[in-house]
Amino acid sequence: MADPYSTLGVARSASEAEIKSAYRKLAKQYHPDKNQDNPKAAEKFSAVTNAYDLLSDKDKRARFDRGEIDADGNPTAPFGFGGGGGGRGRPGGFEFNEGGADFGDIFEGLFGGAGRRAGGGGGFGGFGRGAPPAKGANVAYRLAVQFVDAATLAPQRITLQDGKTIDLKLPAGVETGTQMRLTGKGQPGAGGAGDAIVTIEVKLHPFFKRDGDNVLLDLPITINEAVKGGKVKVPTVDGPVMLGVPAGTTSGKTLRLRGKGFTGKDGQRGDQLVTLLIDVPADDPVILQLVEDWQDGRAVRTHLGV
Repeated sequence: MADPYSTLGVARSASEAEIKSAYRKLAKQYHPDKNQDNPKAAEKFSAVTNAYDLLSDKDKRARFDRGEIDADGNPTAPFGFGGGGGGRGRPGGFEFNEGGADFGDIFEGLFGGAGRRAGGGGGFGGFGRGAPPAKGANVAYRLAVQFVDAATLAPQRITLQDGKTIDLKLPAGVETGTQMRLTGKGQPGAGGAGDAIVTIEVKLHPFFKRDGDNVLLDLPITINEAVKGGKVKVPTVDGPVMLGVPAGTTSGKTLRLRGKGFTGKDGQRGDQLVTLLIDVPADDPVILQLVEDWQDGRAVRTHLGV
């Protein structure tokens, strides 16, 4: 696996915010849904996700920077072995499998079992007693979440690679690019299973739009409703509600429905902002006759300098 800093295009001294920003930019660029005709994009998406998984974990990042683990999260080669040992792309000439190497088995194959017996089973000649077995590799998943589900934090069901399904509770502040870690749901390994890293994608909605924790909606109203005012039914992420339209409303007026937005990271819900748009019917003879007999002489564009 490539150096995670190079994969994300950041310096080794990059802050957490810089790493997160780089990941979000690349994740959007290489998202499989936007690159359906480019199979390499899915590989790149997986690579940047794995790189972010390592660098966003303070402990893993520190261990990687000290050379204790490689870019896959596996321990680097022990005891200084290497140099022509046939290893490919791993420090010291070893090629670790996904679950990490069983050093006792390695030495048993090299030295006819003497390595495991030496020192009472503590490894070859007692070396490496402090090296824990590696955990299995992490597994990356992508979960598409409906807009309304993300706004209401509706539980999501995901099927893992072993065929098992689990229900996920979405976190407050969820947005496209949010990652959830499922401990122990990755590849098995000698030191225990790795984790599953679930990257969330919030899908677009036909008429709702998101602005931070607020939900935006353009709502058509009739001329009667605009002139006379009254109650109109409005869709929200929680279901339809009745909204009071003031008499004499003009197009572009925005009304607020409190607590009908997304749940922010602070646990507080945003609002729904409803922009009213007067829908004038075309070629209606009654309306045509009305404006024929009535003239609005107000200077409604004076504030625009015309």
